[in-house]
Parts: sequence; structure tokens; C-alpha cells
Amino acid sequence: MGYLLILLVIIIIMLMVYNIIIYKRIQTFNNINQKVTGLNVLQEFMNAIGEANSVDDKIKKINEILIEKYEIKYSTIVIFDGAEYVIKASNVDEKHWDTLRSLHNQEIFKDSISTTNPKYITVNDPSERLPYQTMEFGRAKSAMFFPLYIDNVYIGYWIIESGQAHDFEKLDTTILEVIKENIISVYKSIAYQNVVEKTVREDLFTGLKSEEYLYGEGKNIIDKYTTSTVCMFRIVNIEQVNKEYNRETGNELITRVSKYIENSISDTYVFVRYMGPKFVIVFSGVDSDGVVEFIQELKENIEDIKIPEAQIAETGKKKDKVRYVSPKLNFVISTYYKGTALEAVTKKLEEYIDNADKEENDINYI
Repeated sequence: MGYLLILLVIIIIMLMVYNIIIYKRIQTFNNINQKVTGLNVLQEFMNAIGEANSVDDKIKKINEILIEKYEIKYSTIVIFDGAEYVIKASNVDEKHWDTLRSLHNQEIFKDSISTTNPKYITVNDPSERLPYQTMEFGRAKSAMFFPLYIDNVYIGYWIIESGQAHDFEKLDTTILEVIKENIISVYKSIAYQNVVEKTVREDLFTGLKSEEYLYGEGKNIIDKYTTSTVCMFRIVNIEQVNKEYNRETGNELITRVSKYIENSISDTYVFVRYMGPKFVIVFSGVDSDGVVEFIQELKENIEDIKIPEAQIAETGKKKDKVRYVSPKLNFVISTYYKGTALEAVTKKLEEYIDNADKEENDINYI
């Protein structure tokens, strides 16, 4: 009987050890699986950055990935833009957005923002509601609030919600922290694009968009096609006109050239004043062979334009003989491929234009 008891104890101990080993292996597998899942999600984040064009579209796509991959009921990303809190992405009905964009004012979340620690809240009774809810009872019963920081600077928050009480107690907070860091990393990587999109200006004389438009909204149009032709031209005699005539005549020259081209090209093409006397036309979806002949005709027609010298009011009298001036243009073109750096193409064209002979008046392909 004693031997049997000892044998049973040994068997029980062996089973316990076996269970512990199996448990550790399962935990190791789960950790590896979580890491693989995290890497896959991060890869999808990176793909979203490449596929979507505007900053807002990218953040919305990222939020959609979070909801799908982690089966989150509600997810909302709120960013402080320097003036106000803006909901950048959310799958919550818009009637609740006023509440969601003002969570920083809620006492329950203020400590989380100041300490950078996430805040978990839930209800215990189905009849209860979360502290920040003002006009809703059944939508969310638990939530996790994550303040977002870039280089120790507070930029907003991410909140996930569930219709079930105590729902997020089952989630590994480590995974959620990794997701939060991924959101920050992605937002940080597209912050420059956000600045570019917001610094687009409209040129005073031509009414054209500035260079920054190319890399934001303009790129949305261009990237609908696999390849496009980028054309940069410079009004090569603008300095001479300003000096020998006057700046008003030079301004009129720029205005007439830009208006003529704007009226001659399709709305699907992007035309901007790049800098000073330099302009860029992107022929979206058109290869260079189809552009050269058009540019040649365009150049000839523009250089046939005769612009009268502007009369300066402060001189007190008009000149007896009116002089005329015609624009002289130097063109250079190259090919842009979707998914590559558009700014690298324009930089290459600009370097050519700037280093070309000041008298060069031609069409070149590089």
C-alpha cells in the first residue's frame, strides 16, 4: 500500500512538471505568435502609408487595421493640431464625436495624460454608464485610454471601447502598448507630409498652387496612374525684362504665360508655380513621347505672344513709343513612376534648369 501511495505521488509530481513544461511552451508560443501578429500589423501599417495618399487617409486606414486585426469594437484616434482636438479616425457614430474629442477635459483621464500611463475604466452594472458618456447608455461599457506623445510632447490620445463590461481585462496590455507605439511611429513618419499639405499657398499673380501642392493633393491625382511625365520650365528672359523694362512688365509676362498654359492643358494634369520663374506641369498618365510634340507647339505659341511694356503711373506720362516683349522658355522633362519619390524627380529637373546656360531656350529630356 505504501509503495502504491509513493508511486501515485511520483506520478502526480511528474504530471505537474509536465503541465508546467506544457504551460511554458504554450506561453512561449503565444508570445511568439503575438510578436508575429504585431510584425504583421506593423507591416500593414507601412503598406497603408504607401497606399493612401493624404495624411488623414493614412490615419483612417491604420484605425481600420486596428479594428479588424484586434477585433476592437470601437477605436478613435484624436490629435491636437495646435489649436484644437481633431478626430482623425473613428468608427463611432459622428453624433458622439463632440464627447470623444473632449476627453482631455474629463477628470478621469487628466491623470493619465499627465503621467503618460493608460487608463482602464468599466462599469459593473448594466444600467451604469462610463463617466464621460453624456447622451449614450448602451454603446460602450468599458474603455481604455492611451495618451500619445512624440519625443515627450503630448499630441493627443487613442481610445478603444467595448460594449461589454470588463472586456479589456482579457487583453494583454503589452500588446496594446505596442499598438500605441506603432500609431505614434506611423504618425511621426507622416508628420512632414502633414506640414507640407498645410503649407500649400496660392500664387498672387498666377493663381496657381505652390510647389507643396505637388507632394500632397496633387500627388493624389498623379498617383492614379502608373507613370506620368514631369515637365519643368523656366521663363529665361524674366530677369532681362525686369531690368530693361520694369517689374510690372515682368509680372504681366508671368501671368500671361501661366494663364495660357492653364487654359491649354487638361484638368487631370497638375500645374504649379514651382519657384520664381520656374513652373512644373505633371502630365498624369502620359508618357514622354506623347508630351514632347505638345510642348513644342505650346512653346512656339507662347513665344509668339507680344506683351506691351507696362506704363508706370508715377512717371506722370505715357511713353510715346510702346515697346513689346515676348517670353522665352526653357523646358526639361522626365518620367515619374508611381511609388517613387516625386520630389527627387523635380529636384533633378530643377538642378538641370538652374545649371543650364542662361540663354538656353530648348526642350530637353533627362
